[in-house]
Amino acid sequence: MPWFPDFAGAAELVRQETRAAGRADPVKQYLTALTAGDTHALEDVWPGEVVIFDPKAGEVRGHRELRHFLRLSRDLLAVRYARTEPSARTVDGGRAVAEFEARIDGGVAWPIAVVAESPDERSVVFRSYFSRRPLDGHHHLRLAILKGAAIPLGDDAGRFQDALSAGDAKAAAGLFAPAGYLREPNGTVHRGPAALTAYFQRCFADGGIELEPCAVTDDGVRCAIEFNFIRWGKHDLPPQAGLAVLERGPNGKLAAARIYDDVEPPARKAA
Repeated sequence: MPWFPDFAGAAELVRQETRAAGRADPVKQYLTALTAGDTHALEDVWPGEVVIFDPKAGEVRGHRELRHFLRLSRDLLAVRYARTEPSARTVDGGRAVAEFEARIDGGVAWPIAVVAESPDERSVVFRSYFSRRPLDGHHHLRLAILKGAAIPLGDDAGRFQDALSAGDAKAAAGLFAPAGYLREPNGTVHRGPAALTAYFQRCFADGGIELEPCAVTDDGVRCAIEFNFIRWGKHDLPPQAGLAVLERGPNGKLAAARIYDDVEPPARKAA
């Protein structure tokens, strides 16, 4: 029997390799699609359903909405001259959290985090977390996208939540290593005991902060907590979606806390 190339088999092999690479690093595929404005990078890897929860666009579901969202995102990134650099990645089971720092408008820092979760081998859900304040100078209300859950938080993650809830600036700052830092959603960094204590004192001027955990991705080094922000001081807030990544240092203290939300302090709003 004469030999001839198995084009169909080769094409299927390429598809399988592409899907394997995409599943290994789903957020990379997502960013590729955003930059190119092309759905194929996502739909080839996940031929089932692709769902996106974005702070600006809201819930994106279905091929038509996905194409429209990707085109708009590509244009926005191009207009703002955005360059994206990966900073950290946390993987736990079927969920991955990737952190990035985009540079827009010639150097303005714009921290971004994306959670990728696959309910099955054919589908994927992306949840993006960032503040829109670096883009237009304003906070924007983002209602909850996940339901709160009774998730026990161990070690420093649990103590960090307890310190926030109690409004205890000394306890919160004491959880960090001497060179540890907290980065706000707008990119401002507070490093070292004095700066952290001053920051938490300002945050807790009217009382503690209540965060309702919704999902936790923990690889032993970083603990990423998707939460609903429900109270700031004496003010009950409409539940607002956010994410905090707590990075553990080698001495049992926190090396970093990076926050991704767009919640406006009630005191600032009242002023």
